[in-house]
Amino acid sequence: MPLENISCNKSAGGWHKQYTHRSEVLNCDMRFAIYLPPQCAAGEKVPVIYWLSGLTCTDENFMQKAGVQRMAAELGVAIVAPDTSPRGEGVADDPQGAYDFGLGAGFYVNATEAPWNRHYHMYDYIVNELPTLIEAHFPVTAQRAISGHSMGGHGALMIALRNPDRYSSASAFSPISNPMNSAWGQKALTGYLGSNTKNWKQYDSSELMRIADVKLPMLVDQGTHDNFYNDGQLRTETLVAAAEANSYPLEVRMQDGYDHSYYFMASFIDDHLRFHVENFNK
Repeated sequence: MPLENISCNKSAGGWHKQYTHRSEVLNCDMRFAIYLPPQCAAGEKVPVIYWLSGLTCTDENFMQKAGVQRMAAELGVAIVAPDTSPRGEGVADDPQGAYDFGLGAGFYVNATEAPWNRHYHMYDYIVNELPTLIEAHFPVTAQRAISGHSMGGHGALMIALRNPDRYSSASAFSPISNPMNSAWGQKALTGYLGSNTKNWKQYDSSELMRIADVKLPMLVDQGTHDNFYNDGQLRTETLVAAAEANSYPLEVRMQDGYDHSYYFMASFIDDHLRFHVENFNK
């Protein structure tokens, strides 16, 4: 599967690069970013942390705003940030141009409803196609962790819960923890999957955590001044209840005064990278 390099910038001794490629799963061209730490230039293969971003984001927001490169270089890990939805000519978008459905809002599910099912298979892209591509073209190991923010936090936790054999750990900032019972989630799941809520459970982290047999270390940071948390979109308490019911190794840290922004992520991203590296080494 050919890659086209479209940007390259040195950062913290390593390299931040952007690539485009044809995705067979999504039936369109896709773009992703990768940070390769300086250890790669010395001939080492390094583990990978996959970062899933939130509504309206692309591969660029996290890589440009979170300040992740310095600690990734120190710890010797690669960071891969995909786009948040399929894009391009012929890819369906919300007819009203809403920010929370369609382009930039793939929700990391495999759509079953037309017209979304032609392109919106972000779950398969993140779990299978993208890692296969990364491991074939870059000096990385098969050790993986996954993390994300908001919609991407939902994606990271949900994907790890469904694929505990593929990841050493998972973490999230301000995840949509119970999309079946949030306005964002209900809109997306209805649109992509139809109205039968039984089909939604496979993409709901709280539902999955409650029944999980194989358990991964998970870390969640949630700001107390996050307006989406306070208006019930994120439902962190439902995830905590599911973890307690199933003795799941989830650590939730309520961070006083922090909101939903990249200032929040930049404040604690080092903790998340260290958390994943500790679990790579176990």
